[in-house]
Amino acid sequence: MTQYPKKTCEIDRLVTHEKLVTAALNGTKTQQRRAGVYGYPGEEFVLEGRAFVITDLRHEVLSSMTDSHAQSEGYPNLEFYRELILRMHPGMAWDDSQYVWVHEFSKVDTD
Repeated sequence: MTQYPKKTCEIDRLVTHEKLVTAALNGTKTQQRRAGVYGYPGEEFVLEGRAFVITDLRHEVLSSMTDSHAQSEGYPNLEFYRELILRMHPGMAWDDSQYVWVHEFSKVDTD
């Protein structure tokens, strides 16, 4: 996919939770799944003074998510991730057929 839909939120809202910001800063968080698009490949955002760049954006179904993907989100495994998402959104059901936007990112090399 080379054409992306219009953003649903600003890129500075992509990673906001303190623990996830810390995980991104230490390199253990390299992905963020969202229902909408927050940033496009090549776009940069800043966390605590450190620049990051979106390296990939793709539309994936939740059923394709693995423990490895959950770890790239900053969580120990998929079950932990799923339970946390459901606690954060009371009344929401986990729907394996739901599509989400996967924003992959990395630190910008400052050398």
